[in-house]
Amino acid sequence: MTSDPRRAIPSTDRLLTLPEVIAAGQQLAPHIIRRTITEVQTSARRGETAPDEVIPRVVDAVQATHTTNLSAVLNATGVIIHTNLGRAPLSEAARDALHAAAGYVDLELDLDDGKRSKRGAWAKTALLAKAPDAEDVLIVNNGAAALSLATTALAVAQGKPEAIISRGELVEIGAGFRLPDLITSTGTQLAEVGTTNRTTFEDYRNAISERTGAILKVHPSNYWIGGFNSTVRTKQLAALAAEEGLPLIVDVGSGLFEADPVLPDEPTIGQALRDGADVVIASGDKLLGGPQAGLLLGSKTVLQTLTQHPLARAFRADKFTLAALEATLNAPSTPVHDALHADSEVLYARSQRIAEALNAEVVPHEGRVGGGGGAGVPIAGWAVSVAEEFARPLRTGSPAILPRVADGRCLIDLRCVPEADDQVILHRLREIAAEVEV
Repeated sequence: MTSDPRRAIPSTDRLLTLPEVIAAGQQLAPHIIRRTITEVQTSARRGETAPDEVIPRVVDAVQATHTTNLSAVLNATGVIIHTNLGRAPLSEAARDALHAAAGYVDLELDLDDGKRSKRGAWAKTALLAKAPDAEDVLIVNNGAAALSLATTALAVAQGKPEAIISRGELVEIGAGFRLPDLITSTGTQLAEVGTTNRTTFEDYRNAISERTGAILKVHPSNYWIGGFNSTVRTKQLAALAAEEGLPLIVDVGSGLFEADPVLPDEPTIGQALRDGADVVIASGDKLLGGPQAGLLLGSKTVLQTLTQHPLARAFRADKFTLAALEATLNAPSTPVHDALHADSEVLYARSQRIAEALNAEVVPHEGRVGGGGGAGVPIAGWAVSVAEEFARPLRTGSPAILPRVADGRCLIDLRCVPEADDQVILHRLREIAAEVEV
């Protein structure tokens, strides 16, 4: 009889005493260590790994395992608010705030008198300073929650379940998520008016009935309608809502506070408030450049109604969101703002230095806002053009670098890449050039 080679597979107890495994245990939970060991042992029992390879494979596996599977990525796509990459990258001030919030903080405590205080009052103060036209604000966990809370609290909860909305504003955003489904999920009924491309003031007026609880205006965000079209301005709807004693809810989407010449057609929070909206909704992780959050700004009466609704507790923001949002609002700039206003000549010079080192080419490249902001608005820029075969090694290397692939080429747009990382990208491109046949 021959000895079963599986008898030579090291036991779990022996593997747990390896110095490298013990060291890894300072960072990883015991069940993670044991799971990693079991996976290597199982591979050996199947004959996929030789018994004498188990120890080095276990060592490699535990040293390569981290407490999170998220990977930092250099965004070389030219899309500033990239949803697949977590939308807005946070400013240094916001990152410092997250670190501070990781411990015990005075989230709902007045340190002066030692009594309980309003939750996240400092974040609300910063938001009111940024939007002086608002009488009051409420911060929830995301934009969808803000819209759901507003329609539920101002319509359904008041016994008038209908919200009037233009058919041209029945938006579907990423991953098949449809705002009408969100709004109606809590009992709000949508009274659709107008047509896809044209909605008039009279369409809204004629739709008002004893069941009407609110008028809703939603910025389409990720699409636009051209040609033969018309919409009703916020100021006109505000006058109608005031005349009928109804609240006007305006979702501007991307979180731009005031007009920006780079995005001339983007609606702003400030203008919507000045035009008479009772509550304005926006996201915190888009053009504002902060953490994921839903912002509700408007009249004190309406905001009080929203704050007192039970959903406000279900949707409330945590301490990390509040801390990062305050820091974002108080900081002089954000990575999103800097990328949106990057100097074209500087981008070209940076791209040219990398291209010359690789004997590559710099080509014109149009960036995008992304994240439902500035739909269809090109942002002129540049990209280093290399062979398409570079794309996968860039994505899967360390650090991960996400380029854009178009027309059979791999395009590296530096708009969203910190200048300090240019040498990192050049180093990776040189490594790949030495390995990839092009």
